[in-house]
Amino acid sequence: MERQSTDIRQEQIKQAVIDIISTHGIKNLSIKNLAERIGMSEGSIFRHFKSKNDIIVSIFNDIQDNFIGELGKIARSDEEPSIRLNKYLSTTIEYHTNNKGINMLLFSEASYKNDPELKKRLQQIFHDQKQFVMEIISDGISAEIWDENVVIENVALMYMGIPLAMNMEMLIGGKGFQFDNFCSQMILLLLKMLKK
Repeated sequence: MERQSTDIRQEQIKQAVIDIISTHGIKNLSIKNLAERIGMSEGSIFRHFKSKNDIIVSIFNDIQDNFIGELGKIARSDEEPSIRLNKYLSTTIEYHTNNKGINMLLFSEASYKNDPELKKRLQQIFHDQKQFVMEIISDGISAEIWDENVVIENVALMYMGIPLAMNMEMLIGGKGFQFDNFCSQMILLLLKMLKK
């Protein structure tokens, strides 16, 4: 069997964590289950990460660097605010659709262990997403596209519930979940709230 680089193994381990959470729930995430899932020994996993918590922290870092980084680029682009909002929402929904265990991981793990570091990272991820949405809405109000009486923070907070609602839709609807339909419904809802 070919020996994989540490980077490749770490990515495999992190993806397996997300897959286990997505298919079997956070309660079934153990180093033993993880090792079985990727065909490694438990000791081999600990050569790549010090602990299960380190794996979770690394996933949080990936979310911050990749997903949140991409959302920041969209929010701060020069495109019209309604186009940015649509892209921002689509990117959010697509990310969570392609990484089904992420919502469960973010909200379960941070509260499950009451871990201050994980909570801090979750707060940063939540804060950044909310701030980016607020920037887009503020730009739309400044451009006189959207209602100036809208309470920006309230709309942004409502926006933050969309991935949770999507997660519920995916759990209930299973394979019947329709990405495009859900995105369309959510963007219409947001635009209705912002309408002048």
